[in-house]
Formats: sequence, C-alpha cells, structure tokens
Amino acid sequence: MLSRTADHLFWMSRYMERAENTARMLNVSYETSLLPQSAAAVEAGWEGLLSISELLPAYLALYKSISPRDVMAFMVREESNPSSILSCLRAARENARAVRGTLTTEVWETQNQTWLEVNRMLKNGDFERDPGQFFEWVKFRSHLSRGVTVGTMLMDESLYFMRMGTFLERADNTARLVDVKFHAMQNDFFGAPQYGAPENEASQEYDFYHWSAILRSVSGFEVYRKVYRDVIRPERVAELLILRPDMPRSLLASLNEVVSNLKLVSHDADSDTLRHAGRLRSELAFGRIDEILATGLHAYLTQFLERVNALGGRISREFLMPQAA
Repeated sequence: MLSRTADHLFWMSRYMERAENTARMLNVSYETSLLPQSAAAVEAGWEGLLSISELLPAYLALYKSISPRDVMAFMVREESNPSSILSCLRAARENARAVRGTLTTEVWETQNQTWLEVNRMLKNGDFERDPGQFFEWVKFRSHLSRGVTVGTMLMDESLYFMRMGTFLERADNTARLVDVKFHAMQNDFFGAPQYGAPENEASQEYDFYHWSAILRSVSGFEVYRKVYRDVIRPERVAELLILRPDMPRSLLASLNEVVSNLKLVSHDADSDTLRHAGRLRSELAFGRIDEILATGLHAYLTQFLERVNALGGRISREFLMPQAA
C-alpha cells in the first residue's frame, strides 16, 4: 500500500477516536463538576483536563480564567484547537476525502454526514442546550464509524491501518483519562496516609459518584459490576482500565489490537517497531496492579504515554508519510 494512503486511513481513524475520547473526558468532567465540592476543586478538575491534554497554554492564550463553560467551548468548538471535537471531526473527514476511492460508500457517507451534522448542531446551539446529549451523539457517531468500517471494508491492509490508528489513539486517551482523574482525587492517592482512614458517609457517597462517573466515561460501569461484583474500589478501577484484556477500552486490550494489526502489515518479523509494541504489550499482560501502585500510578502512566507516543512515531517512520520536522 502507498504510504500516503496508509497515512490518511491511519489518521482518519485516530481523529475519529480522539473526538470520541474528548467527548468522554468532557462528559466525566462535566458530571463530576456537578457533585457537591468547593469552587477551587471544580476549577482544579477542569485545569487538570487541559493539562493532561497538553492544552493549558493554548487555552490561557484565549481565556483569562478557567471556567467549565469556557473549557468546554474550547474543547468542543474552538477551531484553533487541533484537538477540539470540531477540529477532529473535520480532520477525520478531510483524511477520508483524500482516500475516497479506498473507502466503501458507507464509510465515506458516515464520515461526511458526521461532519455536516456537527456543524448544524453547533450552529443551532444544541451543545449549549444539553452538553451531555451532545457528547452522547459524538460517541454514537464514533461507534457508527467503527461498525461501518468493520462491517463493510475488505479485510486487507486498509482496514488494518485504520484499526491500528483507532487503538493506538484509544490507548493514549485511556491513559490520560485515568491519570487526570486519579490525580485529581489526590496528588498521591494510593500512598497518602488518609487513604486507609475511615471515611464519613458524605465522603463515601462522593467517592462512589466520582468513580462511577469515571467508569461510565469509558462504558465500564456495568463491566466493573460484572467482573468484580463488589463496591467500587479505586485500585480495582485502575486494574480494570489498565490491565484487564477483556475490558474493551483498557490499555492492555488496546495494545493487543495494535500488535495484532501491526503484525498483519509488517513484512519483517524482526521489525523494531513490532518489537517495541510487543514489549510494551507484554509488560501490561504480565503486570500486577499492586506493583504499579507501589511504584506510583502517575509515574507509570506518564512513562506509558511517552512509550506509546514513541510507538506512534515508529509506525509513522516505517509505514506512513514522513512527518515534517
């Protein structure tokens, strides 16, 4: 396959997945901001979302202070923000248009209709009227895009590059979500002395709704109940979202998909890119949550993000268009 074509397919899927994950992060931040808490805690939560997305400087260049309304506008409709939902859906559509002949009619029409519809919704004020419903719509369009892709595309390299882009982006975004939400609860949640201390009823209620919101943001609430059949515990939430191979949005499940599709497009079994991906996947497959928490969750996820971004760079250099310096 031509590297230019592979590049467009890879990034089309990455941008669609990024739009969905941005909607998920905004939705959980929006829901948790409605819980009883101080104004400072609310502001810290929104600032954390911008920081983990590496968008805080760009945001502060446009807005004087951090407020839920401004952060959501910046992350949803700001055209100068390349990671906003509007920008991601535009980029996904433009990449799809560049390889229109490689896609099935259903895949192209799904991408094009999503772009037309999001412009109509933002123009009509649908987002401002009901942010939660708008985020659900973004998630639905992403689900539809993946379903149409798997259901209509020939199972060849085109599909493999699209799937690779989807799951590489998902691994990155799940790691960011876990990091920002665990970090928001406590700078060193698991190592803090008060972690094992008795909690009052109000604190327990807050924790339940906080962790429930995080699980719902990755469609994991029902999965958690089915797997653990117990009250929601932070360490088990971390295990579910990092190490469980049967949790669709976990880091391990995402890396399993990346490695599987990378093998299908790689013609060299000794490829450095494949070796790098396999090593990262193996460390997740044989990891233990107690060991991760003992060494520090934030440090672990920071290192994971660095490595998964390095993997994306390796994939680009080996298979896709050379990135501009």
